[in-house]
Amino acid sequence: MDEDVENRAVELDIRDKKRVFDVDDPILPDWVEEKALASGDFPYKKKLAEEDYLEQLEKLQVELVKVQFWLQATGKRVMALFEGRDAAGKGGAISASSAHMNPRLARVVALTKPTEREQGQWYFQRYIAQFPTSGEFVLFDRSWYNRAGVEPVMGFCTPQQYEDFLKQAPQLEKIIALEGIFFFKFYLDIGREMQLKRFHDRRHDPLKVWKLSSMDIAALTKWGDYSAKRDRMLKETHADFAPWTVIRANDKRRARLELIRHMLNRMDYDGKDKKALGTVDEEIIGSGPGFLK
Repeated sequence: MDEDVENRAVELDIRDKKRVFDVDDPILPDWVEEKALASGDFPYKKKLAEEDYLEQLEKLQVELVKVQFWLQATGKRVMALFEGRDAAGKGGAISASSAHMNPRLARVVALTKPTEREQGQWYFQRYIAQFPTSGEFVLFDRSWYNRAGVEPVMGFCTPQQYEDFLKQAPQLEKIIALEGIFFFKFYLDIGREMQLKRFHDRRHDPLKVWKLSSMDIAALTKWGDYSAKRDRMLKETHADFAPWTVIRANDKRRARLELIRHMLNRMDYDGKDKKALGTVDEEIIGSGPGFLK
């Protein structure tokens, strides 16, 4: 386990009740298990069956391969940002999207903490350096929107830097749109009990324990602050030229399918099989800040 993660329990206010959650306890509390899938007003009582998921996913991944050939032939560019709650499934969605694409042309960007040099640059500068070239599909596992969420919540930027970001981000994104890049902004949202369940799963799975960080533990008591920052980010940076696509991600399978389907529906690529794309689930995916209300 990450040596930075402290062994400690935290008291949380869950559904107007005080609850104690200890991520190190190998037994997941019943109050988490019973409410996890339904938390955050998730509309389904059961997860999508694995067989149905895999059948749909394969069809969508075939279409993504077609997109890649189309990008190579036309020189067009695609850029997708994956934002969301901690443990919302961003990494899995990126993996499902890029699994069968040529890794030389489908690139995942997951930037680490900025260096001393980067700290002295314009905030967006190191992200712009990662923008796609001709024929490339770039997927950002978190992006410049760190400054709209984790940084102000955890005190990693000043209030003025936060306000400046909310003004500058739409200006940058308008330039991206004018440049002709296919630009997607995804926000994956999960309920609170589902987040606790996934943190617990990570803590007690030897293959996933590296995913649980001290930052995750510190954020457990800051759910309300993250929610407020999320709402303001969606409100102030949602625009016709760079809209937010919001996904209810308590069920990772449904979330991945809708996310990929959304990108495919927005591109008019060669050989597009509309039947293979299937039907959009408007209970799972929506546009802008109003979707979560």
